[in-house]
Amino acid sequence: MMKLIVTICSMLISLSAFCQSRMIEQLKKGKPQHIVVYGTSLSSGGNGRAWMDVVKARIAEEYGDNLVHYTLAGKGGMWSVWGVKNFEDSVIAKKPDAVFIEFGMNDAFQEYGTSVALAKLNLEYMIDRVRLYNDSCDIFIQVMNMPIGKSATFRPHLPDYYAMYREVARDKDVMLIDHYANWQIILDQGEETFRQYVPDGLHPNKKGGEEVIAPKILEFLNLNVKDK
Repeated sequence: MMKLIVTICSMLISLSAFCQSRMIEQLKKGKPQHIVVYGTSLSSGGNGRAWMDVVKARIAEEYGDNLVHYTLAGKGGMWSVWGVKNFEDSVIAKKPDAVFIEFGMNDAFQEYGTSVALAKLNLEYMIDRVRLYNDSCDIFIQVMNMPIGKSATFRPHLPDYYAMYREVARDKDVMLIDHYANWQIILDQGEETFRQYVPDGLHPNKKGGEEVIAPKILEFLNLNVKDK
């Protein structure tokens, strides 16, 4: 019952922001757009490229090859305290037209000692700072996958952090891309199936990025992957 409630709530929040992207409106006008992706190892390096390359390619297919580019500005192992400290150089200085933010997974890492309240303050700061820089800049905050195995034991209260992201999305009127329900569907098929997408129990691989994360983002932007 609780899973159903969470899923419904996340769907309602997502639907409330659906198709409100200024970035897409600017692309329609032929104006180049720069996306800055900021967060943990889930959206950095090869993990981030796995889904952002698909998103970029689909945008390019729709609006042209030279109109969109992206920067992965996060860092593996980092959390929102690091995110705030490095926000000026890592995000604002890059002059984004859209920013993707996710730190929930590592804010929930017990050894970092970051309470939900502090994580919320940090997330709100980043949102407010983007708006101060440019109130026309799109802000997407993301709820990512659940961990399993040892990675899950290090994050026993992760659902509370993800719930906070949903609350902040509503209260701050920013766009929420909530991947959790899609990951739950895969996990419900069994650990063996889940590990085909998340081999180490924490980080989605290329398959997970391309087949789970990217399609959700494109669905949110009303840019579903075209059938081949």
